[in-house]
Amino acid sequence: MSGGPPPCPSTPEVFAGIDIGGTTTQVVLCTADLTVVGGSEVPTPAARGGGAMVGTALDVLRRLLDEAGFRLAGVGVGAAGVVDARAGRVLVASDSFHDWAGFPVTATVEGALGVPAFLDNDVNAFLRGEATKGAVAGVSHVLGMTLGTGVGGALWVDGTLLEGPHGAAGEIGHIPGFGDLPCTCGGRGHLETLASGRSIGARYAERTGRHRTAREVAEAAVRDDADAVAVFEAAGTAVARALLVTAGLMDVTTAVIGGGVSRAWPLLAPLIRAALAAEPPVSGHPIRLVRARLGSRAVAVGAASRARGELGAAVPGRA
Repeated sequence: MSGGPPPCPSTPEVFAGIDIGGTTTQVVLCTADLTVVGGSEVPTPAARGGGAMVGTALDVLRRLLDEAGFRLAGVGVGAAGVVDARAGRVLVASDSFHDWAGFPVTATVEGALGVPAFLDNDVNAFLRGEATKGAVAGVSHVLGMTLGTGVGGALWVDGTLLEGPHGAAGEIGHIPGFGDLPCTCGGRGHLETLASGRSIGARYAERTGRHRTAREVAEAAVRDDADAVAVFEAAGTAVARALLVTAGLMDVTTAVIGGGVSRAWPLLAPLIRAALAAEPPVSGHPIRLVRARLGSRAVAVGAASRARGELGAAVPGRA
């Protein structure tokens, strides 16, 4: 696992969380109460394949352990794409990853480190992190939504992640009913076509002929660019509809939102809330909209939380 003598039993125990994204890989070390006691971020070698991606994460993890002298109890990994959490494999990945689909993530990590490893979809890990150590810690029912390059969703029900029989529970970004625009997944009219960072840029380009990033469109909206405002109004209204659908089907009225688009929170949140006010949930309970707190570490912390939960670690101060 690392150079030098093995740690003695009295050495503090930690859980590692790894977030393997298309651009960067984040590694954190967490105590049993999920306090981050070490972390690092490095570029993801996505073009070099699954072995290189996991190998890079393991190199970072070994270095963090060597520097801090902690004893590793287990590892959680959050990965973009569709995953088989039980088998510990990536099932489907975007074309930005090479040789990632089918890669045996947990078996590779366990073989290298000699400790149990667990795999989650990155959005599930994001919600797990926010629900155990972040903005919605202690809330029993939550919809998690990430507005990034795409739109991801996950559900926290009765204090645990609801995966569904096929691992796709909460995937609000890819249900139809939001127009007729083509989605990156091959479907049409999905929430992602209006509310993802990629789509915000595309919708602005369609209106103006000018190609801008979602951040630049947000900056233009703040300057009262009418086209930019219209694009963000459409995104906010679409997100509100997704929240209302979830509230109607699942009676879940708390939503935590993260991802790159959420950096425009002062612009986006009022638009979502205005749309929600126009049509409240059938239950009569207003939807509580919460901004994610853990930032870029949410997925990694959630992955560490998965490892902690699977291994039944005792949390200090909790009965």
